[in-house]
Amino acid sequence: MSRFLTFAAAAALTLAASAGPVAAQDFRALARQDLQRAHDELAANHPAPAVPGAASQAFRSWLDTGLQDALGRAGQANSGDAHAYLMRYYAAGFRDSNIAITPTFEGMGPYFGTSWPGFTTGWRGGKYVVTYVKQGVSGAPRVGDTVVECNLTPIEEFARKKLDRWEGNLETEAGRVTSAPYLFWNRNNPFAAGVPSMCSFQSGRGRPRDIQIRPVPLVAGDLEAAYRATVYMPPATPLAVETVNGRPWLHVHSFADSAGWQAFNAAVEGQAATLRGPQGFVLDLRAASGSGLNSSTARGYGLANRIWTPEFTVSRQPAAGELTYRATQGNRDWYAAALGRMEADPQFVQEAGPVIEQTREIVTAFDAAIAAGQPTFTLAGRAAVADTGAANPVAGPVVVLVDAGCSGGCLDTLDLLSKLPNVRIVGSTTATDSIFVEPTVMRLPSNYSDLSYGHKAWTSRPRANNQPYTPAQGLVYTGNPADETAVRTWVASLFGS
Repeated sequence: MSRFLTFAAAAALTLAASAGPVAAQDFRALARQDLQRAHDELAANHPAPAVPGAASQAFRSWLDTGLQDALGRAGQANSGDAHAYLMRYYAAGFRDSNIAITPTFEGMGPYFGTSWPGFTTGWRGGKYVVTYVKQGVSGAPRVGDTVVECNLTPIEEFARKKLDRWEGNLETEAGRVTSAPYLFWNRNNPFAAGVPSMCSFQSGRGRPRDIQIRPVPLVAGDLEAAYRATVYMPPATPLAVETVNGRPWLHVHSFADSAGWQAFNAAVEGQAATLRGPQGFVLDLRAASGSGLNSSTARGYGLANRIWTPEFTVSRQPAAGELTYRATQGNRDWYAAALGRMEADPQFVQEAGPVIEQTREIVTAFDAAIAAGQPTFTLAGRAAVADTGAANPVAGPVVVLVDAGCSGGCLDTLDLLSKLPNVRIVGSTTATDSIFVEPTVMRLPSNYSDLSYGHKAWTSRPRANNQPYTPAQGLVYTGNPADETAVRTWVASLFGS
């Protein structure tokens, strides 16, 4: 559980081992340097090499092979954005969302592009489908058309080369959804094709027809409008409570510390009696990503406790079971630094004594394992708690709305919510995460990127490695995810109103 409060992540700790400033902006050399450093750090300290099983296979197969692949492309890293793309490519090749290399500068947002053909696509029912056509664009396919091929290449192969690892993980449903709008955009990625020249589209069961693809003038706001018409994007205020169709609708679209949790939690507490009423309520976790320094999982669990009470949820919280640590000096130093920062924070000392004591025990276990030459050691996490017998305070049905943007702490929160009575998880398939949890974050030598990776293995996690939450039959939303009116009408139908 990469965001679990009772683990040391609760200490708000990031190790930024920063190199000195670089003298020249040779992004090709910087890319090679950063790739090698990321490889060496992962090889030395990531748990996967020391943990047997299928969850480690992708890591083992990509660590060296992926490095050579990425190094072979480094000659094309001619800018900061190209450097960022190449770092993302190497990290994404592990097929582990808890391994990431992210730029330290403000880079391209989701609506960035240098050219486009005036239309965009989404991932719908296992196909790339046209979802948006700018008004006035002639010769474009129609909304609803399916893409069959581009540049004489079957669309699956074309999409893999254009999007996979660069824009998302096409091995996952969530990665398909969030990257699909970029299929026809030029995102200034020198490693992948820009706007294709000729594509084939199919309308219904008709014969596919070829269309020449021509870039159109790019006007400010075009790409944002196209993306927002295809993929659900959260509102500017990520946390809020409103009344929709006569019942509370809780918006939780971020797990970041900066989202405004204090005011939101106060609002939830103020409406606790209503939330527990027979009419039920909606918990909207679409696009609920982001992480908090004090554990994003704690945000979700704290919300559940405010509604269902800790007495009711405690026995339903997933047991941590066994946690496997790779006994390296680097991992030991991370925990020692974490402990030092905990002990230097008077407020944390006052409020989180058990976490400090637990971290001391982990450092001691590292020392013992390293001294004995052991490659790993295992500690017991939070044990299962017996049912307290507390009555369920929530009388009505609860609909938890999710989508491809539900990641990180959102998944941990679903681990709890899915075990509560009268709760249905609805919407579309979520993102995934691996069993390699709790992030170490370190600055790479260029200062342009940070590497993060899970430094322990939750080998006994009930939710399997890289397993998403997929709503059950009858609870899957198949309409336009960007049509909020349609979404709310569909959700209301789940309550019978």
